[in-house]
Amino acid sequence: MRAVIQRVSHASVTISGALHADIQAGLLVLLGIEGSDTSEDISWLSKKIVQMRLFNDAQGVMNRSVLDTGGELLLVSQFTLHAYTKKGNRPSYMRAAGPQVALPLYEEMIRQLSHDLGKEVKTGEFGADMQVSLVNDGPVTILIDTKHRE
Repeated sequence: MRAVIQRVSHASVTISGALHADIQAGLLVLLGIEGSDTSEDISWLSKKIVQMRLFNDAQGVMNRSVLDTGGELLLVSQFTLHAYTKKGNRPSYMRAAGPQVALPLYEEMIRQLSHDLGKEVKTGEFGADMQVSLVNDGPVTILIDTKHRE
């Protein structure tokens, strides 16, 4: 499972010209799911996302988490995070899980993040053509891969 986590002052998802979800200060998380991902990946990644200290404290040091700040979270599925680009110029998405595997894991991640954050997590729509807008605050962008827990 791969996640791109961005600290934002605002983020939104539009589908077919209509606003689907939006948040103010918090985290936009782009999530890529591969076939070998499990509930254990979800549990580990969710805790990491909500507890990661990406927000400034009173001294301007990133010492506070989205949980600490009461910030919002917007989760968007993005299979292209598992693009394989070693050969040629056309990415392969063979590592990305198909919808039959990815959708239940995505829904489980929504439930786990909502539980760990203690409030509703806003989302995109799985499999939809979405326009994602954001104002990256900092900028702060973190990449996490549950297969390479560094």
